Amino acid sequence: MSAPPAVRTPPSAAGRGRSWLGRLALRRIRRRGLDPSRLTFLPRAARVPLQRVGVHPVPRLAELRVSGPVHRLDLPFDLSAHLVTGAAEARAVLADSAGFSTDVRHLFSGTGPATADDVGGLGPTDPPQHTRLRGLVAPDFTRARMQRLEPAVEETVARALDELAAAGSPADLVRHVAMPVPMTTICTLLGLDGADEQVVSRLGTRRFDATGGTAGTFGAVSAQRRLLVDAVAAQRRAPGDGLIGRIIRTEGDAVSDAELAGLADGIVTGGFETTASMIALGTLVLLGDPAAAALVRDGSRRDVERVVDELLRLLSVVQVAFPRFAREEQELFGTRLRAGDVVLVSLSGADRDPAWAGAHPDRLDPARSTRGAHLAFGHGIHRCVGAELARLELRIVLPALLRRFPDLALAVPPDRLPFRRLAFVFGVDALPVAF
Repeated sequence: MSAPPAVRTPPSAAGRGRSWLGRLALRRIRRRGLDPSRLTFLPRAARVPLQRVGVHPVPRLAELRVSGPVHRLDLPFDLSAHLVTGAAEARAVLADSAGFSTDVRHLFSGTGPATADDVGGLGPTDPPQHTRLRGLVAPDFTRARMQRLEPAVEETVARALDELAAAGSPADLVRHVAMPVPMTTICTLLGLDGADEQVVSRLGTRRFDATGGTAGTFGAVSAQRRLLVDAVAAQRRAPGDGLIGRIIRTEGDAVSDAELAGLADGIVTGGFETTASMIALGTLVLLGDPAAAALVRDGSRRDVERVVDELLRLLSVVQVAFPRFAREEQELFGTRLRAGDVVLVSLSGADRDPAWAGAHPDRLDPARSTRGAHLAFGHGIHRCVGAELARLELRIVLPALLRRFPDLALAVPPDRLPFRRLAFVFGVDALPVAF
């Protein structure tokens, strides 16, 4: 089912005036203390797309999707924000870089735990800067590069499974497998050393936890950014073999330390905690679905790819896309937006939309015909650059885990698992398994 296109008002003189008014409104909001790095709570309306019941989005999210494609969220500071939950509508917004900006730096006052300088990488940047930065990292995420990386990922997975076995049954899958596999892979890709790996690992989960508002999140962002700035400065003196060293050797001073640290931060953000959550939650879902688990354990590579893609759709661990800011006054599926209004796209809600996913979207169905078209990695120019790396890791770790431990089972009842209650990246803090 296709959605009607969003209607955008042309940038006429009146439109430019409204854009100026939007910027004025944002300045007023900042004076009233909106700086997201200082907020210690999230309003109730903003929590719905971040909450879950087990591995499933809360029923309220589906209710919103049925009642209409766009919903206004009542937020403090008179901030006008809207939530999009339908699949077709979500794609339309995510693909519209002309109508929406992802640059959030105008919201930072500089007095909170993070500043505009701490916000970098591909997500919160617009073309042409986004185009230039993405071009710097894209060569390290090509299909050919992923094929060369596969043996290293297999070795990393084998070591993690050895550690799980050595820990003895029961053991925590998150600690021994789900966290170390993507962290080691990402740090190897970037060229970071073991000390950096440990610090980044500790900060990773904190930056996605919204239980205390966004202040803790941005505090972790700032701390991780400082670590990566130091790592880049060290490699500026002696470039390593990873992505950071390659960019320094090929680009020299054309790319600044701040830009390179922002890119590294974005890769860590998009490639560590998200994949760790998928490994843990994917295992949890498979342990509750013996037929799908058997397909992963004993099936062909194509079978494994189908299950992995369906797990990505079902879980959509990145719950909300980068916020979009309306560049001009426009109409979005019947809702009038002012310049500067915020649009939040619920990726988990869109991926459960039966108008796109078909019947029973809350079930794992490897035969579902939507393979590869889900929004777990986003959509448009901001689609995750490391999507194929995440797929590669999942295709390797899940079959290896189920083959090494064919009797793998949960060691506690599912309702006792420590799911994250309010998180931008959904996950579970521990997954005790018996084997």
